[in-house]
Amino acid sequence: MSDCLFCKIIAGDIPSNKVYEDDLCYAFYDIDPQAPTHFLVVPKAHIASVAEVTGENEAVVGHIFTVISKLTKELGLESYRVVSNIGEQAGQSVPHLHFHVLSGRDMTWPPG
Repeated sequence: MSDCLFCKIIAGDIPSNKVYEDDLCYAFYDIDPQAPTHFLVVPKAHIASVAEVTGENEAVVGHIFTVISKLTKELGLESYRVVSNIGEQAGQSVPHLHFHVLSGRDMTWPPG
């Protein structure tokens, strides 16, 4: 999608601080971190949100969680939160499926 911020980051049109990349997903540090460690993992295929996950694209979501597990181990994170906001009212500001991985501080509940 040509006007999608995350699609532009994946394409290299907008610089990012890359954490990881493979054929299916891209991970990069958040530009406005909400925790000492805060990165996002996004599928390379444009999927607007969890609401658009289907049987045809579900494998990429499973792959993303495998990547999150791998990266958190590599970064030495023993405790972390994974968040995906779906829709504007829930705080989704970029309409491209993404998972926030946050660590390095106490995570309160409810999240707010």
